[in-house]
Amino acid sequence: MPTAVTLPRVSWGSASAGHRALLIHGLGSNGALMWRYGSALADAGWQADAVDLRGHGTAPRTLDYTLAAYAADVSETRPAHDRSWDLVIGHSLGGAASVLAAAADASWTRRLVLIDPAIALTDHDRDIVRDSQTRSFDDPSQAAVRAEHPHWHPQDIELKALSAQQASRWAVEQTSAQNSDWDVTDAALRIAVPTHVIASDPGVYSIFRGKPAEAAVAPNPNFTVSVVADAGHSPHRDQPEATIQALFAALA
Repeated sequence: MPTAVTLPRVSWGSASAGHRALLIHGLGSNGALMWRYGSALADAGWQADAVDLRGHGTAPRTLDYTLAAYAADVSETRPAHDRSWDLVIGHSLGGAASVLAAAADASWTRRLVLIDPAIALTDHDRDIVRDSQTRSFDDPSQAAVRAEHPHWHPQDIELKALSAQQASRWAVEQTSAQNSDWDVTDAALRIAVPTHVIASDPGVYSIFRGKPAEAAVAPNPNFTVSVVADAGHSPHRDQPEATIQALFAALA
């Protein structure tokens, strides 16, 4: 078992809220970029905590960037008084780490929502991810993000640029290098809590919908799937209103 590190958090909502959610970002991002979910949940009476994953944001740097290490960190992340999370939302890499954590400990969360999760990556997807991360690190400016995503909210543009400036390029590169077999489908099949996947539109780009991972987890009756039309891999940035609507439909 990898040694866990303590992950920094940013929070939305009241500490006295009756429901607690954990938000876990994707590769090359940071906790603040999960603000759409945090803000929406807070408005609905929740408290939501987003973490910076190891090697990202202001989180500790390490030598271990295996999926198991990411999962160890989020497994150790709990609400006050060591309660279970009422909800964990994991995007991309955060989805893979969430799957491993939930499969290992059924008391960690009562419910999972996975946003276009990186449950298993094809070689083509790995190339696309590496190319995207290279572009982000080569020019981590707001102008570069805006040029690639002109329709994003100004806060997403600001925070996406910041996340590339904060993250360790070596850590992000090692996340690919140290996970040559990127596949957590065995863990996904063991998940015993309600799990909903909000997938992006394969007509734009998705690493889950229409890929081997979707078929692989289908035998688990706890999994359901919805798709955000006209959204790429980060639907909360491409189509935020539809994505939040899909989230609350899943929670209902």
